[in-house]
Amino acid sequence: MAVSFTRYGRLYYLDPGEHSPKVGDKVLVPTDSGPEVAECVWAPQYTSEDIDGLPRCAGLAGEENLTRDETNKRRRAEARSVSKRLIKRHTLPMKVVGIDYLDQDNIYTVYFSAPHRVDFRALVRDLARNLRARVELRQIGPRDEARLQGGIGPCGRDLCCATFLKDFEPVSVRMAKDQDLPVNPLRIAGACGRLMCCLKYEHPLYQEFRATAPRVGASVETPQGGGTVVGHNVPSDSVVVRLNDGGRRCACSKASVCGPRQAYDSTYGGESEGDAV
Repeated sequence: MAVSFTRYGRLYYLDPGEHSPKVGDKVLVPTDSGPEVAECVWAPQYTSEDIDGLPRCAGLAGEENLTRDETNKRRRAEARSVSKRLIKRHTLPMKVVGIDYLDQDNIYTVYFSAPHRVDFRALVRDLARNLRARVELRQIGPRDEARLQGGIGPCGRDLCCATFLKDFEPVSVRMAKDQDLPVNPLRIAGACGRLMCCLKYEHPLYQEFRATAPRVGASVETPQGGGTVVGHNVPSDSVVVRLNDGGRRCACSKASVCGPRQAYDSTYGGESEGDAV
């Protein structure tokens, strides 16, 4: 099963155990600070794979758990308002991104972004005095800021980092070039201002294609005659060929113009489909 602590937020997977919650039910999720309330997004379902190490659902949330969760939400909202007010009073170049609160230890964690390192020692003292609790401030980068705030990507879907991505993997401009994408920051940057994480998803497919497909400019033989490769279409696993006879262009599957495949077919598959019995 999958749950989310915030609406349209990041998904966390659980072992439902003996419980059978429905979509929309509030369930208890075990955490380091005790069970927390989350909403069931995917109802329990069987899987053919053996998955180990998932936290076990602690059951449906009771009235006491829901009341505690609502109280903690109000405290986080109050802490955000107090933090913004005190940051403005101290004239610090900080932006509050998220607030976390552990009621058992009475600790607030304030996540903020800033263009450079900030001396917030005086701010911490004022926050602790106003909130009457221990306060920790943590500066985060642009990617973590996008993860906490969420949003919609250029594809029209919720940000990957805010839904299912657990770790940020390095993304380079080379990946965009290998996929024939325009090296334009406005086209390949995500909501965080960094290169989009999804550039890495299909990169291995492009690498594999280029390792086996004829390069641009190579002479090949196609079912329609000889020609020169003028382009690649990786998603369709095909190449664009300009035929020597008349200069017409055609799209051929990579296998049909691959030398080793042609040699194999000529040796073992001499019969055409029309001649096969």
